[in-house]
Parts: sequence; C-alpha cells; structure tokens
Amino acid sequence: MDRECVSLLPRVCEVLRGSGSSLPDDTSLEKLLDWFTGLTEAGGSVQETCPCLLEFISAVVLKTSSDPGVICFTLKLSGLIASTEHGFKTLQGSVLDMAFNPQHWRDAGLWEDPCIRIGWIQGLRNMLQHSKAFTFFVQADFIVPLLQLQTDSSLFVASAANQTLAHTLVFFQPGGNGTFKDHGKVERTQTSISDEEPFSQDYSSVLGTISQFLKESLLPKENTGLHQSQQVLKLLALLLARARQPLRDKLLGTVADSLQELVAAGYSQLTPPLMDIILAAYSSSSTDDCVPDQRVTRLLSSMLNITKPSDLIGAAAAFLRGGRHHQDTVHTAWAVRILLLPLHIVTGQTLLGTDTTVEEHRFSIAEKLKIKTSCVSMICVCLTHTPPITLMPGDLLPCPPVSILTAVLSLLRIVSGDSSSLSSGCSEVFRNLVGSGKVQKCALEVLTGLSSSPGMKDKQTEVVTVLIQYLNNPDSDPTVIHKSYQALLKWMSVCEDVSSLTDNFKQDLIDVVKKRVCDMRWEVRDSTVEFLGKLAGVLKQGEETCGALLGGCWSTPLLREALQDPESYVRASAISALAQTLEPSWHQGAAVTQGQTDIVTRLLEILSQDTEAFARRAVVQYFIAWFSSRSSHTSPLSSPSSSSSSSSSSLRTNSVSSVLSLGSADLDWEVKVHTLELAELLMDEACSGHRGYRKGSDTPPALRHPYAVISARPLGEGAESDLAGALRNLVEQGVVWALLSGLVDCDRPVGLKACQLLITLRDTVCPRPPPGASPATAAASKVSCELPGCGWGREIRKIPGMKRLDRVKEADVAHRTRCGEVGIERTSEGGDSVCVSVCDILSSLGLDEKLDELSQSSDHVHNSALSLLQDILTASAAHTQQDTEPGQEVIVDCY
Repeated sequence: MDRECVSLLPRVCEVLRGSGSSLPDDTSLEKLLDWFTGLTEAGGSVQETCPCLLEFISAVVLKTSSDPGVICFTLKLSGLIASTEHGFKTLQGSVLDMAFNPQHWRDAGLWEDPCIRIGWIQGLRNMLQHSKAFTFFVQADFIVPLLQLQTDSSLFVASAANQTLAHTLVFFQPGGNGTFKDHGKVERTQTSISDEEPFSQDYSSVLGTISQFLKESLLPKENTGLHQSQQVLKLLALLLARARQPLRDKLLGTVADSLQELVAAGYSQLTPPLMDIILAAYSSSSTDDCVPDQRVTRLLSSMLNITKPSDLIGAAAAFLRGGRHHQDTVHTAWAVRILLLPLHIVTGQTLLGTDTTVEEHRFSIAEKLKIKTSCVSMICVCLTHTPPITLMPGDLLPCPPVSILTAVLSLLRIVSGDSSSLSSGCSEVFRNLVGSGKVQKCALEVLTGLSSSPGMKDKQTEVVTVLIQYLNNPDSDPTVIHKSYQALLKWMSVCEDVSSLTDNFKQDLIDVVKKRVCDMRWEVRDSTVEFLGKLAGVLKQGEETCGALLGGCWSTPLLREALQDPESYVRASAISALAQTLEPSWHQGAAVTQGQTDIVTRLLEILSQDTEAFARRAVVQYFIAWFSSRSSHTSPLSSPSSSSSSSSSSLRTNSVSSVLSLGSADLDWEVKVHTLELAELLMDEACSGHRGYRKGSDTPPALRHPYAVISARPLGEGAESDLAGALRNLVEQGVVWALLSGLVDCDRPVGLKACQLLITLRDTVCPRPPPGASPATAAASKVSCELPGCGWGREIRKIPGMKRLDRVKEADVAHRTRCGEVGIERTSEGGDSVCVSVCDILSSLGLDEKLDELSQSSDHVHNSALSLLQDILTASAAHTQQDTEPGQEVIVDCY
C-alpha cells in the first residue's frame, strides 16, 4: 500500500467517525470499500497495514449517532476484515458481537433505516468465507433475522438477504470445494472447512431452518399476499441453480409438494419464477450428468397444462428459452405445439399436423385472442420463438419449417389489412391485429431470422413481395419501414442467385426507394439511403446483378441528392452509402466524370462547413474507404503531375491534402482520429516493404523482440532514394502535418494515435544506426517540413527536445525580437514558420516518453486511492467551514 495513503488514512477515519452528516458525495465510501476489498483479494492484511481501522470500527459501533452511511460502510468493512481467519480473530469478541447484533441497532433507533440493514446483510456476506465465521453466524442465531429480511419492504434489502442466504447454504454445502462465484467478482476460497461433527451439526441446523422456511412460505398468506412467495421462489431458484447433491435433493424433497400446490392455485404472477425454478433444477442436474429429477418433470408437466392461456404460453416460451430440448424431447414437442397454436388459429395454416393433443387448449386460447391486449402479447411471444423452433430436429416439429414461414407471411398480410389471409370465424381477432405496429415489427424481425432456416428458398419471391408491399404502404411507420429494409437485405443475402429475383422486383424496388428517399420523415429517408449502401454489399457477388440494381442511372443520383438533406443523420448515411457503392471506375484510374467531381467537391464542403459531426465523420470515413479499395497497381501517393488530370486517381490524390488539413483542424475528436486513420493508410502505402516499417500503429516498439525479423528490402542507394521520395510525398500530402498537429491535440485518443504513427515513421525513415556505422538514410534526412509559427506549430516548438534545434531556436529568437520591437507581449500567438528536417523533428519530440504518458488514462491520477482520500478530507473541511456560501460545495472527484 502506498505510504502516503497509509499516512492519510487516520485523518480520514477521524473525519468519518466524527461526521454527523453525509459527505457531499456518499459514493466515496463505496469506492473506499472497493479499495480495501482489492487489497484483501490480493492477499494483503488490511488490519495490519491500516491498524487505525480497528479503532475506527470500535468507535463507530459504539457511537450510534454516526451517520447511517458511515455505519453501513463500517459494517461492510468489518465483514471484509473478518473474511479471513486472522482478521476474524482480531475482531472476535465485543466488536463483532455488537456490530452484527440487530438489537443493538434497534435500540439505537437505526434498524428502520434500509442503509443499516443493507450494511448488516452485506457485512455478513463478506464475513461468511470460512468455518469460524459460519460458527459465529449459527451461534448468534443470525439465520432468523436474515429470513425475516427476505420479505423486507425495501427491494434492495430483500434481494441482498436473498443472495446472502443462497451464499451461506451453497458455499458451505458438504462435499463442496469451498468456492463461490460472486457475479464476476474475484473468486474466494474458504481457508478451512472442518469435517468435525460440530460443523456438520451447525450446517444441518441452518439447512433445516431454511428448508422449513421455504416450505411454509411458498404458499401466499392472507397478510403477505404474493410478495413473500415471489421472494421465496427467487431464493429457491438461486439455491437449485448452484446446489449439488445431496443439497439439491434435500431442497426438492422439502418443497416439491408445496410447489405443486402453488401451480394448482394458478397465480399468474408466479408463472415466471416457477419456470425459473424448473430451469434451475434442470441446469443443475445436467451438470451432474443425470436425468432430470422426476419431481421436476412432474412440475413441468403441470406448468405446461395450465388452463390460463397467457400463463400456458409464457411457460412454454420459458421452457424453450432454457434450451432443454436436448434433454426432454417429450416436453419440448409439447411446448412447440403450444407456441404454434395461436398462429395456427389466427392464420388458418396447418401447423399442428394430425396431432390433436393440444386441441384441449384451442378454445381458451381462441377466446383470449379476442381481447386486444392479450392477443397482441400472445402473438408476439409465439412469433419470437418461431426461428429457433424451425431449427429443431424434424421429429420435434408438427410441420415443416416452411409452413411456419407461410404462417408468418399470412400474419403480416392480416396486420396490413388483408382479410383474405384470415381464417374463418376470426373477425374479432382481425380487428385486434390490423394496424398493430408491435406485431408488425415483431413479425418482420422474425421474418429476418427465418431466412437462415432450412427449406426456405422456394418462398423467396413471396417474401420479397410482402416486404415490397410493406415498404409501399403509406401507413407504415418509420420503424416498420426500417425493419422491412433489414429483412429484404437479409433475404437477398441468402439468395443463391440474386439475379433470379431481379426481373420480379427490380422496378418495384426502384420505385419504392425513389418514393421513400423523399419521405417527409427523416427517419424514413435515413433508412432508405442506409439500405442503398448495404444493398451494395449484398450484391458484391454478381457484377451484372449489381449493375442492374444499383446502376448510376438511379441510385447514385439519389444519394447525391441526399447529401443536401437538412438532417445530419441522413447526410451521414448518404455519405456512407456512397462509400459502399463506389463504382469500379473510381478505383482503376479511369476518366473521371463530372458527377464524381461534384461528389468529392460536396464532401469537402461538408467536411469544412457542416455543423454536425456525424456528417463530417462520415466524409473522412468515405475517403478511407476510397483509398482502401484502390486497385493494387494504382498508387495514391503519386504526385498530381504523374497522372492524367482527368483520372479518378488524380481526383483522389488532389483531394487528400484537403481532407487531412480540414480533418486535423476539426473540433470533433472522432473526426481527428479518423483523419489519422487515413494518414496511417497513406503511410502504409508509402512505406510498406521498407526495412523497419511495421503496418499498424497499435504495437508499441517495446513489445517487439530485438531480434525480430523485419522486411528484408535492401537499403541500397535506390531503396534509400525510394524511401526519401515516399517521405517527401507524405509531407506534400499533409500526412506529416496531420501527425504533428495530432500529437499536441487536447484529446488523448488523438494524441495517442498520432504518437504511435510518428514512432512508426521515425523507426522507418530515421532509425538509430548501430555504433560506428553511418546513417543509412541520408537521403531521407534531407526531407524537410515546415512548422507554422502559431497554433500546433508553436506547441510543437515548445517541446523541450525541439528547442535544441538550431533553426527552431533562430526562428524563436527572431520572433521574440520582432514582438519586442512592436510591443507585443503574447508571443505565443504569433511567430514565423520554420523549415526543419523531418528526421530532426521525429528525433527531438521525445516520442517514446510521450507514448508512455499518453498510454495512461487521465484517470490514473484522479482515480487513485490517494486522490480519493484527499477528496474526502477536502470535502469534509469545506463542509464544516462556517463561512461557506449557500449553494457552494466541493464535489468529490472520486473514481
């Protein structure tokens, strides 16, 4: 532990012990406890390292006038210290007896505060990690108040008591290895669990008390209603999920009859927790490689034959979600039929085959479907489970998967108002379903999922027809249209031959897209341009099909028009879609068209003028996509004079400097990071193959092996000249400027990315030569870069290593002299630009030290334990000052 933290801790304890009111930030106590917990889990002894804590605990326990938050913290801390046998011995006696005696806090009038009860429960939970603590728990008869707190009025208290009871039984169960996983926290291990008779008797006593409580509390009482039953069922589910034999058998034997009575009572609110118990019992039994307990299967059979339709559907859905169909095929087949029955009734499709075993539920479910709220709810539950049902083995299904798809399509037609798809005698159901946005959205999601089910390809045309109808429907809301586009893309992506669909729906698709791209609702326009971009990815498999569906004659003009959309989300989506629909002619140096030039011009306007960052980010990502997709024989770094002025390669090259310049100066940090990603792409293209260059900026030099094999391109005179030429082009394109400006950016992610790239560039163009050897990159060292006299250039020149460069020094002296002559004091805002060797800059910036600094989060100072302790002291001092003006307080910046 840090020495300074240890020295501050006694003062912090004094502040907490004497506080009669909460700290300005009460979460500081939780953070302080987290710190102590981390020290304990790392094997440290908190009480030995911080002996002042023992005095603090004793004082707070005795002084019941302390703030309830401080008392709660103290109880948790006491349990944490007592979680080791050594710490338990240190606190054993009056401190633990008083701290965890509920009557002590009742007498002080504090037990009614939920904060105290939470502290008591979680303190016990922290402590119960070894046999001595368990013996203390039993002898003090803490099991009684812990059981009473199961039905506490505070849900937080009841849940904490629930978890602690489950922990107690499972952690100390006979035959266990003494481990208990606490929801992602570090796993603790019992220091010792004695096999002696007294411990076994204590455990049997606790188990008997809890089992009796479960048995008596499962059935609702008149005075407690269903709340107690719900809490007990939660506890039982926790226990069964974690228990092993013989504990699981003992628990089931105790509660099986009560559970059957509860199922027979037909409490709808208890259906979900009852299914949780069944699934927990199945899961725990499967870990032991044994068949499910007969008591569990009987309980499941009762649940899957409940007379209330909503509860029946809910139980069947919960069972299938639990994934038990591999173990219990009989109940799985039954649950499948139950879930398909509402679709069978509504659509008239033959989904149940000749099996009439669930017909007894047909009438009750049909009657329930005539009530709108229950109809929509039941249909959505059934729909949600149809995709996984179609993937089950054929012997579990009452019909082919394609019949289920047919039913979903019929349902979509019914909801859109097509009564011809409705089965006879269901006019009341039709009124409940027509126009239901919830059912539409659910059915479209299901339709998307069914695309990967077996035997569906024959239905592709029918699916596409229904989706086009939904896109054309003037009553479809934006979310329905969005989900229709998603489903259409999914079904097209699984088509074996997209061209087979072209003649059937090409014109319909073009018409509906042209209609929706002009919709008054921006969400619809956004979904439409987004669809066009994703469609390009789906159609990559066939150039002819792609040309037929995405020909520039209709899709590109629509996207170009969307660049002018008043909504920034739509503009951003249009830019992304254009990047995805880049035509081959953009990549291969073909003659550039006026339309292409107009697109690039508009994108640069957006990057320089758009007030919304979404669109500006998309512009930089567009150029990243453009440069990434260029053909291998086209060099993006060739100078403008080296290619025809009318080629797309020249257009790309001429625009990159503007993108780097504008993106580097953007106010949005994500735009700047994307700009650096573009710069990295250009670096990769320029330097790839040169010795020492590593692609990607995420691997720091320290992680590379000193004898690692690197690119073997020889560094002869020609290679040296190539490297110098590449560096010169990077300077001309503005890549070096972008990296240098990013290095001193106020946003840490930008600075970190820039620093990583600068180190890569440094190690490539100006590596440190071995002792006695002459520099191998003399040509590269002659390449220079201009540093501006203000802004980021001034910040670069302020770096200590840069001040040693002669040309920088001369420029600064001249600038100060000139400022002095005209009486200007703020010299940092002006200055002359200076031309400096790129290698000199890279060698003088102290990049390795800068990388270490930037690699640490800014929180590494503010989130420290020392900062937390200092904040508590500062906040307390400010809180006690009599002259503090109303409304002024110190905000604790604890992590």
